[in-house]
Amino acid sequence: MKMALLSSSSGIAVATIKYYLREGLLPAGERHGPNQALYGPEHLRRLRVIRGLLDVGGLSIAAAHRVIDAIDSDLGLAHTFEIAQRTVSAEIEPDSVSPASVTRVDELLSGWHVSPDNPGRLAAARVLTTFDDLGQPDLSGWVPGYAAAALAVAEADLDEIDARDDRESKTEMVVIGTVLGDALFAALRRAAQEHVSVQRYSPPSP
Repeated sequence: MKMALLSSSSGIAVATIKYYLREGLLPAGERHGPNQALYGPEHLRRLRVIRGLLDVGGLSIAAAHRVIDAIDSDLGLAHTFEIAQRTVSAEIEPDSVSPASVTRVDELLSGWHVSPDNPGRLAAARVLTTFDDLGQPDLSGWVPGYAAAALAVAEADLDEIDARDDRESKTEMVVIGTVLGDALFAALRRAAQEHVSVQRYSPPSP
């Protein structure tokens, strides 16, 4: 298909598609004459991936470039997971969180295979540090529930990846699932909070 059809099929303006081409997010089309290129279904799919990463996942162009490069690489799934995690996670200096909070997180994750510089480990410690600063230090009944839910979600993530047939689709799911999974879990948490609060706090029906 020509650029105009690619634009109408994807709902993305020609100027935006050309920008993605210049940035290397979208692979070049097949040359068809001096000033024309043809695009296939793989370009349409990649455009949908790009928009998902940017619009729903909230990634910057540079961050989307990093995770798309991981999709297109021949890296193993573990390495691809690491790239995806670090791309969507804030960079946290270990010195910015209290050692006591890090210890509490490590105790919570006891038995898990988590590297010392895992972005989730440090982010969780920073959250606990913030709760301490706000005068909310006793979270013993709350945080373990989050850890259990996170483990269940991680199992669901890997089950979904394992259900894919080939490396390309597995790798794509690693990246897209990591980015969009955060948005999905936050959205479902909002819905679940309303459901449980209605169950607990709404007056009984007459």
